[in-house]
Amino acid sequence: MTHVSPPELLVLHAVRVTGMADDAAVARRTGVDQDTVSELLKDHEAYGWVTHVEFGGTSGWTLTERGREEDSRRLAEELDQAGARVGVQRAHQEFESLNGRLVQACTDWQLRPSQHERLAANDHSDPRWDARVLDELTTLARELTQLVGGLSAVLTRFGDYDERFSVALAHARAGRRQWVTGVGVASCHAVWMELHEDLLSTLGIPRGVDQGTR
Repeated sequence: MTHVSPPELLVLHAVRVTGMADDAAVARRTGVDQDTVSELLKDHEAYGWVTHVEFGGTSGWTLTERGREEDSRRLAEELDQAGARVGVQRAHQEFESLNGRLVQACTDWQLRPSQHERLAANDHSDPRWDARVLDELTTLARELTQLVGGLSAVLTRFGDYDERFSVALAHARAGRRQWVTGVGVASCHAVWMELHEDLLSTLGIPRGVDQGTR
């Protein structure tokens, strides 16, 4: 049976995987109504698990070290209670098999080597080059849907990664190039990195121990 995570964990964990988010972003990310999110974030702040920060003209909640420890504890507890460890481990292995292709696709979106410059920036003047990258991302989107389907069958909180990736890809195909690797939007790369962090934190794997992404 699929396990549904409690709002307290969803809100705390959303701050972790996004890095920094305001109340509205956490609500969108979790599906928990914003009033409840705001109350929970205040509670989490009182416990010393999150802190509100401002950086580069933006502001939001970020996890403290104490909050990271609490999130990890709750994730491990949930994983065992739901009997989901084997399913998440399997999904992590599948993710790693796709990861190198995603990294290469994002690199090819940013760089297009020339005869004289191996690290030349991609100026997007070659439609065939960009089309090849978008086609690879489309293939990865289909494979991601299968992976997320298996994950969400054991833990519902994994259920939207494939949808968010597909939305970003649709933006990119519509000519909004920042939706492949851009920051400040839920780009293909950003969604992929969130899923990576979600898998690692759920399994208690320190970043850099797996075959991982950057």
